[in-house]
Amino acid sequence: MKTLADLDVAGRTVLVRADLNVPLAQADGTPTITDDGRIRASLPTVRALTDAGARVVVAAHLGRPKGKPVPELSLAPVAARMADLLGRPVGFVADVTGPEAEAAVAALADGDVLVLENIRFDARETSKDIAERQALAAELAGLADLYVSDGFGVVHREQASVTDVARLLPHAAGQLVQAETEVFRKVLDDPDRPYVVILGGSKVSDKLGVIANLLQSVDRLLIGGGMCFTFLAAQGHEVGDSLVEPDQLDTVREVLADATARGVDLVLPIDIVVADDFAPDAATRVVSADAIPAGWRGLDIGPGTVELFRERLADARTIVWNGPMGVFEMPAFENGTRAVAEAVAEAAAFTVIGGGDSAAAIRQFEIGDDRFSHISTGGGASLEFLEGKVLPGIAVLEES
Repeated sequence: MKTLADLDVAGRTVLVRADLNVPLAQADGTPTITDDGRIRASLPTVRALTDAGARVVVAAHLGRPKGKPVPELSLAPVAARMADLLGRPVGFVADVTGPEAEAAVAALADGDVLVLENIRFDARETSKDIAERQALAAELAGLADLYVSDGFGVVHREQASVTDVARLLPHAAGQLVQAETEVFRKVLDDPDRPYVVILGGSKVSDKLGVIANLLQSVDRLLIGGGMCFTFLAAQGHEVGDSLVEPDQLDTVREVLADATARGVDLVLPIDIVVADDFAPDAATRVVSADAIPAGWRGLDIGPGTVELFRERLADARTIVWNGPMGVFEMPAFENGTRAVAEAVAEAAAFTVIGGGDSAAAIRQFEIGDDRFSHISTGGGASLEFLEGKVLPGIAVLEES
């Protein structure tokens, strides 16, 4: 896979596919960026290109506009924030391709940066029709001389700006995609041991493929979040009104048997914080994980489980964490996720945070990014990497 060092970018126009899908809040009708982490993650590649004299054109998406313009999902505020962070002007054009975009690109000088409008305003970006995607890719390729893939959060997608345009221009991985790829290949192929993975989140069905792949390599697998209740139910325990996927019970029993056969230490919660309602002000109590009362639901791991997980992390040399331990957005149910985040931060290990809600939790708890070896920008992409899948946006970069 080629990197920026393999491209001669001076005086040339480089199309950079970035992941600028930041969370927004509407304040008096004005979109406000609530977490600029993905914009910050894009800056090293943009700076490297501009410092080398390239004319940088950034393509990215925001939200799910479903193929049509949605003013609230414009990338204009993202371009403005990028300018603040870069400390230099960043142009913006309210066009994906077409005459306005072409004129804006033609006006660039060496070292300039231009952000195109939300690529998903054009339905061809995510079309299942290959010819439609290729048509958009051809228009994007017409704006540039070179292509750099730096949006790790979308490399698991077959999309015009991710895969199709890479086949039309000389291409390379940006610094972010390069770093993400190297990290996940290390934890998959050559982890220091003991190798511990922590999985959380709501649905076990979303992570069965990941678990099946990880059981071939991990030493310990710690399970929390809503997905743990399907495991507990599969063992015959009472889980009250907790989230359970009945159609996955047999599959989970197979996972438990496979873990035992492989000698993997699969660790489930021993106690649970339960509530009588899914609400921030619900009544709560801590109960044994095998005896959740009827009418109550588990919304966080309990203090005993926190200590158990801490013990299992104490001597780890590689830790990967993907998915919260509970409904951390509500203060009453944040303790498990906060405690696990702190335990990972304190570990003398190579630590990887698998993006998504785990990364959001770290920022919510104001735990410094520098306390972790790597924080992924792609929740879905990191999961598919851990599952051992071929990621289309990575595979295309490895084509000649």
